[in-house]
Amino acid sequence: MQGLKLKSIDTKYKQIESDIERRRTKRRKDDDEFKVVEGVIDPPTLKAVYKLLSRGTLRALHGAISTGKEASVYRGEDRDGRSLAVKIYRVTTAESDFMLDYIVGDPRFKNVRRRHRSLIPMWALKEYKNLQRYDEAGVRVPKPIDIQRNVLVMEFIGDAQAGVAAPLLKNVTVVSPVDTYDEIIEMIETGYKKAGLVHADLSEYNILWHNGPVIIDVSQAVLTSHPNAQRYLYRDLQNITNFFKKIGIEPEDPQVIMKDILSAGGQHNGVS
Repeated sequence: MQGLKLKSIDTKYKQIESDIERRRTKRRKDDDEFKVVEGVIDPPTLKAVYKLLSRGTLRALHGAISTGKEASVYRGEDRDGRSLAVKIYRVTTAESDFMLDYIVGDPRFKNVRRRHRSLIPMWALKEYKNLQRYDEAGVRVPKPIDIQRNVLVMEFIGDAQAGVAAPLLKNVTVVSPVDTYDEIIEMIETGYKKAGLVHADLSEYNILWHNGPVIIDVSQAVLTSHPNAQRYLYRDLQNITNFFKKIGIEPEDPQVIMKDILSAGGQHNGVS
């Protein structure tokens, strides 16, 4: 009996030792990841991250999930340890000239300055507001949580417990292409009619797959009152049509879909 008792104590001790080492390893990994983040973003952006940390929106910030021309998305954690998506827009290297086409004339953003450094935070705020609109209209997007300057915190799309991000639509095998196509077209229509928005850059590269399609990257989305809204709407429909043609279905003509969407008009008249 004494031998069994000692063996049990030894097993528990090893489990505790293993748990301590696992936590040490995780802490080292987290520290390394944060050093990577510190190495690629400028001091004002770090200040914005620290503000989000200090007010409790973030508890931790880890490595990059994805990297694009305008921004990188990192995995963060909230105060309960749940995964968040933290999108950091580049202030120093981003090409901002194209942004003016999508933001000038938007009544939500008056006195737009063409200076690079003031435009980027406004671009981030535009994505935050567009996400709010889409979410309120019932379109599946990452829920916006907080924003500080050029740092946007959103719902993590994927396995939040494991911290594994959902794949892009272009990288998955679509089991029911017709149903998925219909769902995305319905999302475009709902976005237009209820959110009063046109994505303006929708394709298989801006849709995640997580128990169905989730639209992302909505910073350039414009109000339906924008002078180019209909042109952008047609382009979105064309992109989606072309993708689904490639995977073997015959979608409806984008012109026909566009007429159906425009015939009913939009319901969102606010400028928030």
